Amino acid sequence: MAASLQSWRFCFLLMAYILAINSKSTMATFRPSPWQLAHATFYGDETASETMGGACGYGNLFVNGYGTDTAALSTTLFNNGYSCGSCYQIKCFQSQWCYSSFTTVTATNLCPPNWSEDSNAGGWCNPPRVHFDMSKPAFMKIAEWTAGIVPVMYRRVPCGRSGGLRFSFQGNGYWLLVYVMNVGGGGDIANMWVKGSQTGWISMTHNWGASYQAFATLGGQPLSFRITSYTTKETIIAWNVAPADWQVGLTYGADANFH
Repeated sequence: MAASLQSWRFCFLLMAYILAINSKSTMATFRPSPWQLAHATFYGDETASETMGGACGYGNLFVNGYGTDTAALSTTLFNNGYSCGSCYQIKCFQSQWCYSSFTTVTATNLCPPNWSEDSNAGGWCNPPRVHFDMSKPAFMKIAEWTAGIVPVMYRRVPCGRSGGLRFSFQGNGYWLLVYVMNVGGGGDIANMWVKGSQTGWISMTHNWGASYQAFATLGGQPLSFRITSYTTKETIIAWNVAPADWQVGLTYGADANFH
């Protein structure tokens, strides 16, 4: 009897161990992509003041944790805003202006096409070109700024973020617009849902950049969010992000994040 009980206990522990390994191995962890060729320029000056705001809607990049290591993406890379928050490792390639170092930037803006200029002479962000218009401080980490434009090698890398997701609220009592910031892992978002304490999960639509919206009456309820990564397809839930007395114009933090 004792031997049978011991055998059963061993089998139980073995199965628990196997399940634990499998759950870890199936977690969606973002991995770096292969290196690819592109070109890079810069905009603004050493203060990076001209990079504030931007098409992704992150507002003050210093306050919201992005700093000066940012870039505007050409239309091809920007992907209608779904690339907002993604991170890229960039190094200058085969130019006399290159430094040996590389830098990592976050996509915070769109570099729009300039159809009045040839794609190889000023229209650097015209489709289908793959181009990074970096902040000047970020550009100066990889090349001499007087070069103006340099060939680069780039790859997607995981976004290392401290803490959880942050949700900046805009809108009114019938329309909630949420900008999602500090996204780890792939840095990007494909889908998002909101849940009040008195509702089920409400699907939010992509507005532009890193913002999602819901046309619903959600006032007076604590709010939770379900988010799916664009790149890894992993879905996480940030429970009770905002209290019942939440207000537009404020930013609320969560513990959950991608990796």
